Amino acid sequence: MNRTFKVLSALLSYPTEELKQAVPELRGAVAEEGIVTSDARREINLLLDEIAIGDIYELQERYVFLFDRTRSLSLHVFEHVHGESRDRGQAMIDLKAQYEANGMFVSATELPDFLPLFLEYLSTRPLAEAAEMLGQAAHILSALAERLGKRGSAYEGVFHALLAVAAARPRGEDIAELLEEADPDPDDFAALDAAWEDEPVTFGPAASSCKDGLVARLRAARRPASRWRR
Repeated sequence: MNRTFKVLSALLSYPTEELKQAVPELRGAVAEEGIVTSDARREINLLLDEIAIGDIYELQERYVFLFDRTRSLSLHVFEHVHGESRDRGQAMIDLKAQYEANGMFVSATELPDFLPLFLEYLSTRPLAEAAEMLGQAAHILSALAERLGKRGSAYEGVFHALLAVAAARPRGEDIAELLEEADPDPDDFAALDAAWEDEPVTFGPAASSCKDGLVARLRAARRPASRWRR
């Protein structure tokens, strides 16, 4: 198991007291495994420092503002390439099938493309395979890193670490295309509503309820107790 991916998954999850208490263990796991560069490790440590000393309610509020209220920072990977199109639905099905083929079964309360869940899956795969899969999403990771960097967020370091492990470098034109999308201020409610207003998702017979549940969960920062079922 690649523990670094488990650490990065935890860091991109909704902050809890358990996460704060685990900071020394998380820091040690990244240092001991040594699969990310020293520069990326320093950036991860900055985020770990913030989590360790930060007020839990302020940490949670910051997380919601970044990842749940701002669609351009969504941690649902396929959101950035497929939006709410039918292609996203098929991509979800394919990814879920890949998880299950390797003995991992997603909880009904989460979508397969949620980045922390994807990283948990990668933690169970050989490093070369995990690096190849990260390379496929490198342009998305780069765009998210740049947007977080503009906000002065230490979460940027998580994405730099992932890019350091990825087997492929993103093409500049692919990153630029993603960065052309609207990136509203999380305090601009009108802009946020406009960004979230989209065509109905087409995941299957229960499409409309699926979209409603996704948007509500993102905006309210509700996190499932468990991502996997056995």
